[in-house]
Amino acid sequence: MFYIVIIVFILGYTCIAFEHPIHINKSATALLLGAILWVLLILGDPASMPVFNDFQAYLSAHPDANFASWITHDPLLHHLGEVAEILFFLLGAMTIVEIVDSHEGFRLITDKITTTKKTTLLWIIGILTFFMSAVLDNLTTSIVMIALLRKIISDQKERWFYAGMVILAANAGGAWSPIGDVTTIMLWIGAKITADRIIFMTFLPSLISIIVPLLILSFTMKGNIQHPGTKSTNGTEFKVPNPLRNFIFFLGVGALLFVPVFKTITHLPPYIGMLGGLGVLWMTTEIIHHRMQLTEAAGSRLSVASILRRVDTPSILFFLGILLAVAALQTYGHLGMLSESLDTIPIAEPGKYYLITTLIGVLSSVVDNVPLVAGAMGMYTFPVNHYFWEFLAYTAGTGGSILIIGSAAGVAVMGMEKIDFIWYFKKISLLALVGYLSGCAVYILQQLFIFH
Repeated sequence: MFYIVIIVFILGYTCIAFEHPIHINKSATALLLGAILWVLLILGDPASMPVFNDFQAYLSAHPDANFASWITHDPLLHHLGEVAEILFFLLGAMTIVEIVDSHEGFRLITDKITTTKKTTLLWIIGILTFFMSAVLDNLTTSIVMIALLRKIISDQKERWFYAGMVILAANAGGAWSPIGDVTTIMLWIGAKITADRIIFMTFLPSLISIIVPLLILSFTMKGNIQHPGTKSTNGTEFKVPNPLRNFIFFLGVGALLFVPVFKTITHLPPYIGMLGGLGVLWMTTEIIHHRMQLTEAAGSRLSVASILRRVDTPSILFFLGILLAVAALQTYGHLGMLSESLDTIPIAEPGKYYLITTLIGVLSSVVDNVPLVAGAMGMYTFPVNHYFWEFLAYTAGTGGSILIIGSAAGVAVMGMEKIDFIWYFKKISLLALVGYLSGCAVYILQQLFIFH
């Protein structure tokens, strides 16, 4: 059964990659894959799984229970809770961005981006995403930047290149900030790194990982972009007043920026802050719309209830299926075995641990980086701010960019822009890999020759 699970995961992964040739939506495949893997887990031998001791402890307290009931009431619920945190965070962020977009709030930024030169715009988008991701997080930043790109670039295939750079820049920006990526948050909260040290040690490698792809594209990308034309309302469609447009923009961005502050103050999960921010924005817009006495058509277009119907539900379901599938692999023990096998590499320290963390980053492009980092945190007892933890923050944060479904930012952008897996693999993956390895080299060099 152990190998059957691996085969099924590979088959499902392949179907997702070849979504367009086989004409099956990736969300459907991901949901089916997640369900099948948990069924196979139920049918497996519990004695061969790392959770067997937990199951035995459960049996001592519940003698009438069986393996299936324990799986559904313990590991499955635990993982579903973790998945739900991400999904509700994603739902809240996407809705806030849609509210700002519906009120034309992003014109405050897009009206100032007047360049039509492809390379200039590429650098603006890349650097803006890089620093935004460190303040917000890579997932929220990706959603915001895709909304901006839709206002700037009309051609979808052309926009995909910029969306690819958004994924790279968002993951790179999240890697050097203690609040920019879920893995750095895990290491920070787990007392493996300190905020000032992770910023100081990983900023330059993270910056290099996005600068290198941008430089390469600057030599190959030529010409100008075409901005989307302004839709004529002919006086029939409600035009959002500038004061309202700007107010909703700052309120929406403020709600997003408040999430990491909320988490630091309350120690509650980020999705609580995100949903709270959505609630504030929802109530505020309802009050404003009522006082403005909008027409029925305008009120319907701008209301949050209407906006929620436009949120990309298939992307959220794709997230659900993929994360459930990875959770099944983690519960069965595949990911733990993978982490342990990496530790047997016959290379002397520090080269061994540089190689292990580099490989973990590459693996995070295939499976979720959270269980990989959690496994490493459980395996190693290095002191705070050890180079292993710092390098792990960089590799786990940026390695997921190599494949589009290797990071939360990539999955979100894939769903929003309908980017084809194979297209990303052909056009962006090599750029991401070169940038990733360049950042790895910079970190190792600065560690060996400057901060040793």
